[in-house]
Amino acid sequence: MDPAQDPRRLIPAVDRLLNSAAFEDLVATTHRPLLLDILNDVIEAVRRGDARAPDADADDVASWFAAHTAERVAALHTSTLRRAINATGVVLHTNLGRAPLADAALAAVQEAAAGYSTLEYDVDTGGRGSRYDHCAPLLRRLTGAEDALVVNNTAAALVLVLNTFARGKQVVVSRGELVEIGGSFRVPDIMARSGARLVEVGATNRTHAADYVSAITPKTGMLLKVHHSNFSMSGFTAAVELDDLAATARTANVPLLYDLGSGLLDDAHAEVVPGEPTARGALQAGADIVVMSGDKLLGGPQAGIILGSSSTVAKLKKNPLTRALRVDKLTIAALEATLRLHLDPRQARREVPVLRMLSATHADLHARAMSFAAKLAAAGVAADVTDGVSAVGGGASPDRELPSALVRLLADKPSAATLARRLRSSPTPVVARIDGGHVLIDLRTVAPAEEGLLREAVTAAITPPRRTAQ
Repeated sequence: MDPAQDPRRLIPAVDRLLNSAAFEDLVATTHRPLLLDILNDVIEAVRRGDARAPDADADDVASWFAAHTAERVAALHTSTLRRAINATGVVLHTNLGRAPLADAALAAVQEAAAGYSTLEYDVDTGGRGSRYDHCAPLLRRLTGAEDALVVNNTAAALVLVLNTFARGKQVVVSRGELVEIGGSFRVPDIMARSGARLVEVGATNRTHAADYVSAITPKTGMLLKVHHSNFSMSGFTAAVELDDLAATARTANVPLLYDLGSGLLDDAHAEVVPGEPTARGALQAGADIVVMSGDKLLGGPQAGIILGSSSTVAKLKKNPLTRALRVDKLTIAALEATLRLHLDPRQARREVPVLRMLSATHADLHARAMSFAAKLAAAGVAADVTDGVSAVGGGASPDRELPSALVRLLADKPSAATLARRLRSSPTPVVARIDGGHVLIDLRTVAPAEEGLLREAVTAAITPPRRTAQ
């Protein structure tokens, strides 16, 4: 390389940059060690050739370094975890955080976070309490379980149960239930980490009770049944019903663990998500232990809920893994408040966002969509309303389609892909879907309070900024 073209020649001394007029605001507002660190990152990028400072006078060069340093400073002060508007119609959208919390849960989190709390303090005795005592009474009442334990997610619940009751032993499970969950994690891999040894029975599409019976040996520690919450099989298939498998487990004197996944607590909301198994039903059918999610159809925070007998939960609490997998005070506060709403199914339907979204009728959504499209038209944005479907999402009811009414954006320019990208780049990111060459907005998953922000984002993404007169 010609030495005269070496980009490193364009790098002024650090002190010279910091003392320049271009850096005056940054020096005044940014902690100096942080500013030095970031400026050195920019300089290193120029040295590597990843960026090139302008070949201009000293003031222009200083301005270039100041601008790039300011961008990096701003990025550090901008949260990457931001509120987003889910306009996809997928109610339990895993990538967007699954279940939005009810107002009561938000209030509980704020109260628990604002100061000290009775997380592990018994106000009656003045001694140490247990964080596991807060949600257990509500879970017992709502599911009929003798006792309950809450850990940080369902995979953790599965690992804890298997490690406690089947470490070094065999766990019998149908090949048709060896599912892959989010992030490419698979049930067999999770089981292996627990110390249990997987024993597969049956075929991918058909498993019979005799398959389990023939696999049970003195080394068997547990039978496992996994609910097909995120996929379905049809055609030439067969599976052992939970009550029949429970009878097999009782005869063999081995416990039966049921991974319910995203299931409901009880039948109170069965019409909202038809066909989904419930925790109460699973226990009544004979499952010894049931594990389920807190942030799916329950509509609460991420959590793994374990239901079983008092002796089962007592053994789980003694496992050292329980401390590693324990939930914090904010999760407990949100879950307890959500469970309390479920004491009255009608109140839960009104106030738990997931249940409210799933209960919305086509007529309700059509009326909202027509109103929203009219307000867009008043702002100069062409849109109409078309019928479509929403999805439950989150590994629940994979075959169920929810009739919906969609707002279709009709602008010829920009393209649908460009418009969707602009919406995602809004101050409050908007995630929509594309079909038939148009961006579609499903208001099922948009809270009424978010409609104003959504209209602003759509209008800004479609309408080019006006040029001021020169």
